[in-house]
Amino acid sequence: MQPPVRGDATITRRFELAPRPQRVVFGAGTVADVPAELEALGLHQVLLVASPSAAATADVVASALGDRLATRIDEVRQHVPETLATSAVDAARESGADGVLTIGGGSATGLGKAVAVATGVPLVAVPTTYSGSEATPIYGITGPHKRTGRDPRALPRVVVYDPELTTSMPRHVTVTSGLNAVAHCVEALYSRDAEPVSTLVAEHGLHLLASALPRAVRDPHHLAAREDALLGAYLGGWALASAGTALHHTLCHVLGGDHGLGHGELHAVLLPYVVAFNAPATPEGMGRVARALGTEDAVGGITDLAHTLGAPTSLRAVGMPEDGLGAAAQRASVAVGDRNPRPVDPDILRRLLEDAFDGRPPDTHHHRDRSGAVTRTGGGST
Repeated sequence: MQPPVRGDATITRRFELAPRPQRVVFGAGTVADVPAELEALGLHQVLLVASPSAAATADVVASALGDRLATRIDEVRQHVPETLATSAVDAARESGADGVLTIGGGSATGLGKAVAVATGVPLVAVPTTYSGSEATPIYGITGPHKRTGRDPRALPRVVVYDPELTTSMPRHVTVTSGLNAVAHCVEALYSRDAEPVSTLVAEHGLHLLASALPRAVRDPHHLAAREDALLGAYLGGWALASAGTALHHTLCHVLGGDHGLGHGELHAVLLPYVVAFNAPATPEGMGRVARALGTEDAVGGITDLAHTLGAPTSLRAVGMPEDGLGAAAQRASVAVGDRNPRPVDPDILRRLLEDAFDGRPPDTHHHRDRSGAVTRTGGGST
């Protein structure tokens, strides 16, 4: 059967979309709604996981929960070390917790996800940064290396977004977690599995973040800016969960998990380099990135945004050891598989990481072949 036609254009678009079951409560002061949201889920004994930076908020919520608080964990660490995840799961089981509540950044959310995946109990998240993890069913645990997975149990059943909780974020956390959210939007726009809905969501999320983050950095208590940034972070997480990850997130997980580096800092440093590399293979996606940023060039727009925010600009500056670049390139080239729009290999990634290590400007016009010679970029192949 011939495909249907409209005018002189053949209709070829096809995609699949599976909306994820999650309730979102957004607005200033909504942290006060948390006990009611837990009650609506039928939760009677809750494990509370709180970032140290969110301790004051967690204290208020814990007091409101009263005897519904089964136990509390205040130790969270980036990349969710396996030993910490095991300890949290044991605490949940021993206390008889029938649900998990997280208050804090991506590390708190990540630990709560580990508990939810292992026990099957519902997860409720109250984010205080722009990590976006709360909008995805993606989780990660780090043993010898960081491993990530997707599981519907990792998706919080309810997310309570209260922008007032983000006004006390240190400046550098606003910058790095904000660029983490930017990376979610950007990767969703060039992902091979992007579809029309995730594309629209990611583009609008990126537009919100690009406008809001500089305002939030200049004036931490600018609530409208905080609202826009938090909404943009949610949209970025939602879009990434639908479109999937590619080279950028693979590199961040490999480097961060192996060397204990800050997740947000890695996003800030690596994003311009990965975008410059992928740009020839994704002209439509890069056009959307540029449009959302209000620039003519996606790489330049991202670089300028990071500079405006005062983000770190080299892997050396965020603590990456130079002698680990080769192994990271090797591992990432295997881990990303065929999910990146442009093929990669260890040599290509090693050179990309070397540029990022020294903070050299991303090269948007050339790339070096395996012999080290500089050649013109063309099409979507390496």
